[in-house]
Amino acid sequence: MKLLFLCNKSPYPALEGGPMAMNSMIEGMIEAGHQVKVLAVNSEKYHIQAQDIPSDYRQKTGIELIHIDLRIKVWDALMTMLAGRSYHVERFISATFKEKLIQLLHSSSYDVVQLETLFMAPYIPVIRKHSKAVIVLRAHNIEHLIWERIADQTRFFPKRWYIRHLATTLKQFELNSLRSMDGIAAITRKDAQFFRQYSSCPVIDIPFGVSPEKYLLSDSTPRYPDTIFHIGAMNWIPNEEGIRWFLENVWPLIHHRLPKLRFVLAGRFMPSWLLQQSFPKVEVVGEVPDAQEFIRDHGIAVVPLLSGSGIRIKIIEAMALAKAVITTEVGAEGIFYTSGKHLFIAHQPEEFADAVEQLIRQPETASQMGHQARLLVEEMYDHRRIIDRMLLFYKELIRKQSKLK
Repeated sequence: MKLLFLCNKSPYPALEGGPMAMNSMIEGMIEAGHQVKVLAVNSEKYHIQAQDIPSDYRQKTGIELIHIDLRIKVWDALMTMLAGRSYHVERFISATFKEKLIQLLHSSSYDVVQLETLFMAPYIPVIRKHSKAVIVLRAHNIEHLIWERIADQTRFFPKRWYIRHLATTLKQFELNSLRSMDGIAAITRKDAQFFRQYSSCPVIDIPFGVSPEKYLLSDSTPRYPDTIFHIGAMNWIPNEEGIRWFLENVWPLIHHRLPKLRFVLAGRFMPSWLLQQSFPKVEVVGEVPDAQEFIRDHGIAVVPLLSGSGIRIKIIEAMALAKAVITTEVGAEGIFYTSGKHLFIAHQPEEFADAVEQLIRQPETASQMGHQARLLVEEMYDHRRIIDRMLLFYKELIRKQSKLK
């Protein structure tokens, strides 16, 4: 099978949730013996030097990067607002990307073109005109839902009004685009239920997968057991929003109860306010060279998400490394968990503080929860099983398309 992946950012290096999800699927398809071609957006937000991508990866994926300027421009934002179009989507429309896509579609006959995120949907007319391939949307999130939730958490009225406008136009584009797909692969069951309401095409839920054997467990206690930690890119608004809420509302309670406990924050694009924070026993380390090593070295994972959609890949990684995790229902969306067994769900500051205190004071409870989390990942999130399901989905879509001809 010949597969073309259109990606809203480079899948390599896999430093954030989106690229990790893309790369897992791409490498899984290659391991399964299929031909893969990758065409990806390169931007200031996630900029990759082509020469920094290893030659073996370039060879097996045929990856090509097309630069698109995704920086926010006030005039363009105003014009799209007046026109009632989605500024989120408009920024991804590029004549250069379109030309390269046409060239690829003419040079090879693909069985499937997979759109990695909704933001590649503007190119559907180009694909339809120049290819007979099945078009599959790999929906990492319900995109407009993220912005609706962000608006709900925004207090400043003018900003809240504009974010609601962005969410509304994005929703209109998202719902219209669903009718143009041949198939939709949602990342969670909950997301899949939503897509089935608004699309007549087949929909499947395909979670993020990992290779459990690549997540090596430590035989000893963590290097820094008296810590809680968070790891995630801070240029994703829900991450920054959640950490700000946690520091202002939850951390003072925890620090009062456990004054020796440290909170360590890792990830790319730390905002200036966080780098300059003065909360007691809070350490901001920024980007780390080895995410797995960082997770293994520290104690309890906290993921205080208040908005967002899809599945939190860093939670799956922490669970794969047998870490106890405390998060919200939003953070745990898409994970087949039992609260109190595989992870803890908390909403209010007191609930977060209670969960942290219990796991720190009862390390055996944290260890047992981490063990159950690892077993869950092995059972439900092994990427080989996920790739097999995706391939069956492709074949069914191709079979359905051939019947219609």
